[in-house]
Amino acid sequence: MIIDTIYLLPLIGVSIDKDLLKAIVERRTRIDIDIDDLQAKAVNLNISSQNLAKAIEIINSSIRVIPFYNREVIEYLYEVYKLLRVHIDSIIVATAISLREDLATEERVILSIKKILRKHMR
Repeated sequence: MIIDTIYLLPLIGVSIDKDLLKAIVERRTRIDIDIDDLQAKAVNLNISSQNLAKAIEIINSSIRVIPFYNREVIEYLYEVYKLLRVHIDSIIVATAISLREDLATEERVILSIKKILRKHMR
């Protein structure tokens, strides 16, 4: 399962009302994330560098981090970007597609084109 970084925000001190553990139980237990997006969100939310560093240490020790710069992700990225027009969200979706993994997200724009993505990308 690929997860959107919204589910990791509690690690940097931002509370959310999403239950990641429930999502994991209902699907698979393997989790893959994009660390760069978490960093960008932390900076945008003015989270302390200490909280961000601690969160990244926890993530690196317990969650598989997927690099978004491999060839297949990049190829899907261009197709997904045509639909989403948001670069970081397109990277997350392209990563899930390239790995043929489920994507856990709350991003409305992604959810709104879910059927199109399934039809054209599988």
